[in-house]
Amino acid sequence: MLGANHSAVSEFILLGFTTFPQQILPAFFLLFLLMYLFTLLGNLLIMITIWSERSLHTPMYFFLCALSISEIFYTFAIIPRMLVDLLSTHPAIAFMACASQMFFSFTFGFTHSFLLTVMGYDRYVAICHPLRYNVLMSSQGCTCLVAWSWAGGSVMGMVVTTAIFNLCFCGPNEVHHFFCHVPPLVKLACGENVSLVAMSVGLVCITALLGCFFLILLSYAFIVATILKIPSAEGRHKAFSTCASHLIVVVVHYGFASVIYLKPKGPYSLEGDTLMGTTYTVLTPFLSPIIFSLRNKELKNALKKTFLSKLSPEKL
Repeated sequence: MLGANHSAVSEFILLGFTTFPQQILPAFFLLFLLMYLFTLLGNLLIMITIWSERSLHTPMYFFLCALSISEIFYTFAIIPRMLVDLLSTHPAIAFMACASQMFFSFTFGFTHSFLLTVMGYDRYVAICHPLRYNVLMSSQGCTCLVAWSWAGGSVMGMVVTTAIFNLCFCGPNEVHHFFCHVPPLVKLACGENVSLVAMSVGLVCITALLGCFFLILLSYAFIVATILKIPSAEGRHKAFSTCASHLIVVVVHYGFASVIYLKPKGPYSLEGDTLMGTTYTVLTPFLSPIIFSLRNKELKNALKKTFLSKLSPEKL
């Protein structure tokens, strides 16, 4: 059971954007709305293209499709609520709605990290063990990897949410963020075990993120070593080009995540924390489909074939 039974708080007030001048909130709303719609559209286009183009029915694009799905659900857990609160005079969220938002944001956020790790493994097998690729990355094996990624994300979401919402919230109920995130909620909790729970949750999250990051680094260490053995420059370029989009997304994803989880303690600023929070809730999902579409030649050509040909068939 969550902590509703022993908490004096029935709802939380999300203060995230309340300290910004009221005049600029409509501009924030329009900017974030456009970025959110672009994120949805970009990921949907990627999914439709992969499903409709038979040449993309490969493990790499199967994982990319799963990544797009997790990204859609992740942004849906956070951004629509944020957009409503930007135009609201009372940005409140019910206790159980807050718990649900935390669960889904952590579930799909960590699913995203696990899928990026799986995609790194896929590139490792494709480049370092090409003759065994069809065996190691069979349809059943790929399905299991995606299923385990989603299961792992769900476990992380459940562990974090259960730990935080089993704490007692005695009041006040003002969350210094625009969504239900762990650090600002921990500050509102009361009881003797708050610091232990906060440290344990932080340790679990950081361990999971660093574990994924280490596995990706390990995959790319073997990939680079293999690519350097390719005699021709054209061969090296072709091999690395299949990894470029994934590598850029990994750098963006973990770059912003490290800023959030590993930032040093300093002077507190609600405005600064709010804007920093938008980097991994709005900006990173916004950039991901752009990077995969522009940096992946096969996907870019398939997008043109699937959609532009329908708009202007005479150009084919």
